[in-house]
Amino acid sequence: MNVHLKVQQRHLDRRAYLYIRQSSMRQVLENAESAKRQYALRGRAIALGWRDEQIVVIDNDQGESGASAAWREGFQRLVSDVGMGHAGIVMGLEVSRLARNNADWQRLLEICALADTLILDEDGVYDPASFNDRLLLGLKGTVSEAELHVIKARLRGGILNKARRGEFRCPLPTGLVYDPSGRVALDPDRQIRETIAHFFETFIRVGSAAQTVKAFRKEGLLFPSRLHNSQTVFRPLTASTAIRVLTNPRYAGAYAYGRRQYRRTIDGRKTIRAREADDWLACIPNAHPGYISWDQHQENLKVLKANGQGYDAARASIPREGPALLQGRAVCGQCGRHFRVRYAARRGRLEAWYICDRAHVYRGEPMCQSIAGSSVDDAVGRLHQEADQLRCRAVERAQAEADLAQRRFMLVDPGNRLVADTLEGEWNEKLRVLANAREERERAQERDQFCLDKAVRERLVAMTVDFHKLWADPDTPNRERKRLIAHIIEDVTLVKLPAEGTTKVHVRFKGGKLQTLTIPSPKSAAQQIKTQPGIIQLVDRLLDDHIYSEIAELLNQQGYRPGEAARRGRHDARFTALRVAYLVHQYNLRSRYDRLRERGMLTKQEAAERLGIHEQTVARWAKFGLIASHAYNGHYCLYELPASDLPQKQCSRWNRLEDRVAARAIQAAQPKLSTGKER
Repeated sequence: MNVHLKVQQRHLDRRAYLYIRQSSMRQVLENAESAKRQYALRGRAIALGWRDEQIVVIDNDQGESGASAAWREGFQRLVSDVGMGHAGIVMGLEVSRLARNNADWQRLLEICALADTLILDEDGVYDPASFNDRLLLGLKGTVSEAELHVIKARLRGGILNKARRGEFRCPLPTGLVYDPSGRVALDPDRQIRETIAHFFETFIRVGSAAQTVKAFRKEGLLFPSRLHNSQTVFRPLTASTAIRVLTNPRYAGAYAYGRRQYRRTIDGRKTIRAREADDWLACIPNAHPGYISWDQHQENLKVLKANGQGYDAARASIPREGPALLQGRAVCGQCGRHFRVRYAARRGRLEAWYICDRAHVYRGEPMCQSIAGSSVDDAVGRLHQEADQLRCRAVERAQAEADLAQRRFMLVDPGNRLVADTLEGEWNEKLRVLANAREERERAQERDQFCLDKAVRERLVAMTVDFHKLWADPDTPNRERKRLIAHIIEDVTLVKLPAEGTTKVHVRFKGGKLQTLTIPSPKSAAQQIKTQPGIIQLVDRLLDDHIYSEIAELLNQQGYRPGEAARRGRHDARFTALRVAYLVHQYNLRSRYDRLRERGMLTKQEAAERLGIHEQTVARWAKFGLIASHAYNGHYCLYELPASDLPQKQCSRWNRLEDRVAARAIQAAQPKLSTGKER
């Protein structure tokens, strides 16, 4: 069909859009001829009948790839104007300028067909509403996309070929540089090298990226970081930097390429997905100098994986300095989940608790179990000491069986060949069992020793014959004790039996061996400060004859201490009258007042009525021993009268005593009276 027959007046009434694009900024700067050819299409539009002011040039996608339209603002504007019916014709030098993605190209063709918009390239004018033209344009789009694939494949193939040989130059992490000959070498800056080496040593020692960051912060150390302009600065170490350094194989001297896969999402954003080590495009260990060995790098990756945030049954928490030795290995015997560890600073020391509260936190259900960790840790710690003893007994048993087989063989008649051959075979079998037991014990001892750092390993060499001494050494950190446990214990299941006052500890060793312990359940804080029953019984007996202050003094003289002070280990704490009164009230002991009343003691008022005297007289009689008084609650008293009334002679004696006191008072007052009369 003639070009001028395709261009109708309805097309000329709308604007003509000229789309200009080059794939990279390098092409924009160096390939100027392509830009001139694209701008020259304005003349084609004018020749077809469009006025110059009707031509809209869209060239703000310069330097953008045509692989997708998601991040090309100019192309999106073009599609929008075409869909709104503003465009009579769309011009591009070739299909690849408009789109190299066939999906974007077909979408543009469909919109142009619906909006009755023409398409012009260097070869001619096309009407997308026409089947033949649309078929031709579709083939051009497919060829353009295939051409892009071929170009990429050629470039990618060359890169991969060099990468498999370890010759493709990639950006190096901080601490590694290319020397003048192009080889990878350690950074010549001594501070950078020593800082990175110290970083890996710290991680091996503490076993955690987060703990390594804390160690650097505590020591006031900064970590080198390379900027985009290749300048190296020192900054505070962060967790993301620590993880990036630990997972980078270049620090282990390995050449690696293709560790990540880059993709574009539907909205044009770039996504990065880490590949598994088996899917890397190239991995060549020992390709250049590194800060750690390849084997150490693999161990570091295992530690990071074990420390991951994801929780599963096989995960064990990283050993830390807390006193909970079964951290990450204690399993709830009721629900099967791992216990959480909680620490509480109480009475001057850090106490550990194993708590299973996930059902309570997430679903509001009752808490499964809460078990104090001290007694459980002690029991399991003793098992670690017994592990080597068990291996020793296995060796001894194998030795005894081998000796027995030897004696049987030596006692057989040499002429009886059949019996001798059988016994000799049994002897050889026992010797093999003995050799295997010895080798297993040696391997286990090596595993126990491997987890310790240099300082502890030096002490271990001198203490291999006495494991308990190493375990009880106060200089051995809790982190190392947890690592020792991890080498022989898979997990520990705890079941608390409140009715029996015990806790079942089911220990599963490496290799599947099981052992069950039954330990007394630790007392609660209230139970630990509770006064001993013997002291309560003693206070109950002393209340018959003593007041609170006297009882407190007697208890102190006999060496008794209050319950809370005994738990804290304080030997200077003493009983007081107030503490004794609290015990009497708390344990519902009969008060001294009730005890005296049961024995017939009278109050002051009752005694005065019985004797027919004033209450003050009762107090004076008790003071001079005429009647007995018994104190209670400090200064209060009850009075004990004789079985019969007071004898007459005692009353006469008291009356004579009162008369003498009164006479002395009158005599003392007489001089004053006579002096007054004289005046």
